[in-house]
Amino acid sequence: MEIENISQMLQNSRTFAKNDAIIMEPRYTLSDLYPIARLSQKMDSVLNVSSAPAAAVTQAKTDETSYTVELVTQDDSEALLEMLKTFFFKDEPLNNFLNLGECKELEEYSLKCIKDGCSFKAVAKNGEIIGVFLNAIMHRPADGAVPEASADSCEHPKFKKILQLMDYIERDFNVFDLYPGTDAILDGKILSVNTNYRGLGIAGRLTERTLEYMREHQIPVMNVMCSSHYSARVMEKLGFHEVYRLNYSDFKINDEVVLKPEPPHVATRILVKEICDVAKAKQ
Repeated sequence: MEIENISQMLQNSRTFAKNDAIIMEPRYTLSDLYPIARLSQKMDSVLNVSSAPAAAVTQAKTDETSYTVELVTQDDSEALLEMLKTFFFKDEPLNNFLNLGECKELEEYSLKCIKDGCSFKAVAKNGEIIGVFLNAIMHRPADGAVPEASADSCEHPKFKKILQLMDYIERDFNVFDLYPGTDAILDGKILSVNTNYRGLGIAGRLTERTLEYMREHQIPVMNVMCSSHYSARVMEKLGFHEVYRLNYSDFKINDEVVLKPEPPHVATRILVKEICDVAKAKQ
């Protein structure tokens, strides 16, 4: 669902890209995940989440600033869009390769999941939204259901290519086939943090709140789709494991490879994390 600039996360690595991108579930949007400085120092607190229900609004404080973590509502749409335009859209690997530019279809696509009521924002003392984790709830499709082709109705020629990739993956892979024991999976979409507030644990706290939501609503599995090599690596450090991979060189339209982002972004990967026991398909 791309992650922002994580070069600050490992100061000694000059190979990290300016913006890491996570593309999540096909019907929704691209995703931005974990532009979090000093992530390795915070790993335990991100993964060790209390099973007790959390309040609708939680507060965190550091020596530099304080913020609250709150539920995202439709009223936040305009402010969230401005944030995504500034810190996400232009630097996601596929957007960058296509030189996507202004795209109303992408903007609408990105906010589509707010209605599910499981997205969270970090709000500074002055009321500014300084971080967001947009999530959606995926429900098991009916037997024999044919996924809708999102690209068919897209009029933006460049964004249409990304939707064609999404449609292909959705036809080729169904995460519910791996988990016959659940009819609902939480789908991480976009995790984005204002670059001026990096290093405060905001991304980690938003992730923690998302996992709390899953426990509160008995959702056993979280699904993410990563378009970025770096964001996939971070997800693996957070306990996610790969269940699907499509190399960009293998995705062709009319026998032509259409998506060629700069290395090391060579594949879209789907990763999952199970937060409790859930029946799995036999391998």
